Amino acid sequence: MQTTSIVSRGTQNTKNYKHMTAEEVKALIRNVPDFPIKGIQFKDITTALDNPEGLKWMRDEIVKRYKDLGITQVVGIESRGFILAPAVAMEIGAGFVPIRKPGKLPAETVEVSYAKEYGTDVIQIHKDALNEKDVVLLHDDILATGGSMAAAIDLVRKLGVKKIYVNCLIELEGLPGRKILAEKGAEVDCLFGIEVDE
Repeated sequence: MQTTSIVSRGTQNTKNYKHMTAEEVKALIRNVPDFPIKGIQFKDITTALDNPEGLKWMRDEIVKRYKDLGITQVVGIESRGFILAPAVAMEIGAGFVPIRKPGKLPAETVEVSYAKEYGTDVIQIHKDALNEKDVVLLHDDILATGGSMAAAIDLVRKLGVKKIYVNCLIELEGLPGRKILAEKGAEVDCLFGIEVDE
């Protein structure tokens, strides 16, 4: 009988998930050199997402870490933060709130601008999406220099939330993201640590 490797796209019944280890899931993440510009080693999570066992492991691992912390809203950052955030929210009994780029949200918003290497960027959230009773889990795919996540923390704090947790799938080790977020008082947790050039 033909079998499917746990590091390739699964075809088995979705009720019969294999139990992958963290290292096996990490090995699914693809490195793409010179994307989006020359010199960047891009960490592509799509090769972990299209593996049913890898996808389930990531969702379940985040749920395990946050299910008992009273999270009321999981806030995903555009765009890869939208992939797992709603699934995690459903599992822990929370809502999902998107942080988006300008012009994407239909109702009244609040916004934060932040510096990037080549200029500035802006992110927005609906003004009525969160309130002082909310315990928020901010989620994105990668923590690198910390600029976008730091801006997301500032944005969510504008709405007066009770507490903020931060989760990313990957932390690029050797970059200052974690330190920058710690200076903002954020509790940061990442599923995988990967060297920038790994």
